[in-house]
Amino acid sequence: MAGRYESLPGPASTGSAEPGGVPAPDVDVPAGMAALRSAVRIGTTLDEDTTSAELIREVAGLVGGAAAVLSLGGEAGPRYESIVGNPAVLPAPGRVAAAVREAAGRGEGGSARAVLEDGRRVLCVPLTTANGHRCGVLVSGRQEAPFTPAEVEAVTLLTEIAASHIRHAREYDAVSGTVGKLQRVLLSEPGRPHPNLDLAIRYLPAGQNTLIGGDWCETVRLHFGRTLLVVGDVMGHGLEAAVDMNAYRSSLRYSASADLPPHRILRQLDDLAAGEPERRPATCSIAQIDPNRGQVTLASAGHLPPAVVDGQGRASLLPVPVGPPLGTGLGGYERVTYRLDPSQTLLLFTDGLVERRGEDIDHSLHRLAQVDFGPAPSIEDILDTVLTRLDARHAEDDVAVLAARLRHRSAPHHEERR
Repeated sequence: MAGRYESLPGPASTGSAEPGGVPAPDVDVPAGMAALRSAVRIGTTLDEDTTSAELIREVAGLVGGAAAVLSLGGEAGPRYESIVGNPAVLPAPGRVAAAVREAAGRGEGGSARAVLEDGRRVLCVPLTTANGHRCGVLVSGRQEAPFTPAEVEAVTLLTEIAASHIRHAREYDAVSGTVGKLQRVLLSEPGRPHPNLDLAIRYLPAGQNTLIGGDWCETVRLHFGRTLLVVGDVMGHGLEAAVDMNAYRSSLRYSASADLPPHRILRQLDDLAAGEPERRPATCSIAQIDPNRGQVTLASAGHLPPAVVDGQGRASLLPVPVGPPLGTGLGGYERVTYRLDPSQTLLLFTDGLVERRGEDIDHSLHRLAQVDFGPAPSIEDILDTVLTRLDARHAEDDVAVLAARLRHRSAPHHEERR
C-alpha cells in the first residue's frame, strides 16, 4: 500500500464523524475507556460473520471513520467482507493485501500499521488468532486527523478480542461438524422387517436442531415370519444420549437374536444397562408382530402406550403394563397380546410426538386418540397426518414414530392376553 508511515506520539484525541451514518466517537471519554465499553459488544455469538460485523461497527464508532474486515483468501482474491462508514476513505483491497505481504516479509506481519495515503489516514491491524492463523485484516480509515497511539492501542485491543472470538467460533463449527457426522453414523437405518409387513418410520430432531439425540427405532426379523418392532428414548440430548442410544440398540439386537418374548428382552436390556453406571436410563416399547397368528405382543419399559388406527381412520390406545425405565435394575416387565389384522395400523412413538409443556400427559394422549386419519389411510398418510395434526415439527423434544401394517389376512384370530 503506497503511503507514508506516521509516527504516533501524543495523547489520545477524538475524531469527527464521517459520512455514512457512523456515530462520532465519545468526545469526553478517552479512547481506552471507549474501547473497554466496545469490547463487551464484540463476540456476542459463536458466529464468525457476526463477530466481524460487531468489530467493524465498534471500530468505526471509536475512531469516527470507516472500518472493514479484509479477507485475504479465496478464489476471488482480497476483498472487503462488509464496510461500516464511508468506503471512500478506505484503500483498494489489493493495495492493503500487498502491504500486508510486504510487512510479513520484513517480519512485521502481526503489527498494527498507521499509514497516510492520498490524504487519507488508514490503520491496518491483522486479525490473528493465538495459534498464529490470520483470519483477515481490520482496516479503518478517515480524513486528515492522524490516528493517535491511544486509538491504535484501542483498535488493536478490539481486534485481538475479535480474533479470539473468531477462533472459538471456528473451533465450535469444527466440533459441531464432527459431532454431526458421528451422530449420523450412530443413527443407522433400522433393519428390514419381513415382506409380510409394511413399515414406515419418521425421525424429527427438536426445533431447528440438526443433531440427533436419544430417540430411536429398530426392527428385527425373527423366525417364522415374525418381526420385532422397537421404539426407545434415552434421557437427555446430544452426543452422549446418541452414544447411549447406540449401546441400547446393540444390546437389543443381541437379546433379540435369542428369540425371547418382548418382556424378557426388556429384562435383559435392563440388566445390561444397570451394570453400566454411566449409561443413561431409557424408556422403550417393544412389539412382536406375528402375521401367521394375526397378533401383536407388547411390553413397555416406562414408555407411552402404542396406538392402533383402524380401516376407518379411527385411533385408539392399546393399554400395556408399564415397567420401570431401562437401567434401573428393577425389572418387573409384563407382556400383553392383542389381535391385529391387515386393516389396522400399529403406531409406536416417542413422547416428543404428544407431550407439550404444561399439559397433562393424559390430555396429550387424548389428542392423539382424537385424530381422524380418514378412511383407508396408507401408512405414509398416517405418519403425515399425525405429525401435522400434533404439530410435531415444532415439538420441544425429538420425535420418532413408526407405523406398521400386515400385508395379508391370516386365518380367524382371537384376542388373547398373557
